[in-house]
Amino acid sequence: MRSPRKTQSGFTLVEIAIVLVIIGLLLGGVLKGQELVNSAKAKNLSNDFRSVSSFVYAYQDRFRALPGDDRSAATHVNGGTNASSSAKLGNARIDGSWNSDANTDESFLFWQHVRLAGLATGTSDTASADYIPRNAEGGRVGITGNAVLTAPTTSYPGSFYVCSQGIQGRHARQIDTTIDDGNTKTGSVRAMTDGNATSLDAIDVQAKDDAELYTVCMAF
Repeated sequence: MRSPRKTQSGFTLVEIAIVLVIIGLLLGGVLKGQELVNSAKAKNLSNDFRSVSSFVYAYQDRFRALPGDDRSAATHVNGGTNASSSAKLGNARIDGSWNSDANTDESFLFWQHVRLAGLATGTSDTASADYIPRNAEGGRVGITGNAVLTAPTTSYPGSFYVCSQGIQGRHARQIDTTIDDGNTKTGSVRAMTDGNATSLDAIDVQAKDDAELYTVCMAF
């Protein structure tokens, strides 16, 4: 008497194909989601540069002086402090390094003046740990009227330079594409060694540098 034939259970080709399609859709969704997150972060970082430049013009329009460089800050904005580290106060420049920690520098007091004027959010207490503004990556943001590139291959003219540090290479390239010419070594947006107040020249950030950190500056 023959024994009953055993049937083997398993996935059919159609079922396997459906599973692969689902996996592909999930992976595509994850990658697309990551792309959207990166784009949103790059947009947020780009907005920092535009915001700071608008603070300068708005303050200048209201008080006929530059924030930080305002010799009458104490009377223009309630609680304002006049910079005392420079004999050039009121010379229509914002002196001091963009990442200054000296509460007597114009570039440091810039934030107090625009906040007291109601142009920017944040504390005006220069002794507060939260005084220095931070970008979406946690790096500091600053402004200066002094050159940030001391020996650029391509001239880097500007009355002011807004700099933002701790920015990944992928975002540095996106910021440059959004605001400028897509090359971080030319134009108004340039990248330099992270965290330094100045650099000899800008760095041409490539795709291979996406995970590296840079300081990105915009001239205006």
